[in-house]
Amino acid sequence: MKLLKHQLQYVTFGILAVLLSISCSKRLSPTQKDFKQYEINKNTSDDDAIVAIYTPYKQQMQAEMNRVIGFSEFALTKEKAPETLMGNFFTQALMDASERVNNKADIAFATKGGIRNEIKAGEITVENVFEVMPFENQLTIIELNGEQIQKLAEFIAATAGQPVTGLSLSIQNKQPIAIQIQGKNLDKNKVYKVVTYDYLANGGDNLDLFTHALKRNDYPQKVRESLMDYISNFTKNGQKIKMQLDGRVKIIK
Repeated sequence: MKLLKHQLQYVTFGILAVLLSISCSKRLSPTQKDFKQYEINKNTSDDDAIVAIYTPYKQQMQAEMNRVIGFSEFALTKEKAPETLMGNFFTQALMDASERVNNKADIAFATKGGIRNEIKAGEITVENVFEVMPFENQLTIIELNGEQIQKLAEFIAATAGQPVTGLSLSIQNKQPIAIQIQGKNLDKNKVYKVVTYDYLANGGDNLDLFTHALKRNDYPQKVRESLMDYISNFTKNGQKIKMQLDGRVKIIK
């Protein structure tokens, strides 16, 4: 039986756990710098001793990953379009998370590249959520003035649409028109709260605009946890997720 890639990950986790346990009780230092490299490839056989160590952890982890936390009536897809069901789902979950940390946002924003996978119609598992957001990104709420929101709208238009909730606009000749926040026209003199995640707030995905926020609040909650909370809330209420497109971002030709 050959070692598989995902099995090697569990071996690594087990070794790290042992090393951390040792480091907590005793201070160690290297006695020599020599090392030998062992290649692991398709011809490498299982080490029964190592397999015996990581198997219980693997089984426990797989059981958690297979745990069903919700149900989606429709497939949450992320095709190349100005608005997608996955984008609406993802940003609505962020908006919901902003309320739970008592800092309700006006806008929830993500990027198409940051959402890594789709979710099929039917049962939603913990593993599905990890596939959508495999990164350790954390919830962040920033404040932007009206001029900065205008620039955000220009970014959305120039990139043919991005996942967003609370903001609507039309794109014409790669420029935003009819910009509205929570159903009202953009006010250049107003300050708006935008819920997103730390990677974007740090300027990721060419969003240097966010690094000039008027105010920023970071929260320990992972975006992935926000997604699971959002899904679980539907389940607690005996509901299925039924995301729909509503024309919040559209291209006018």
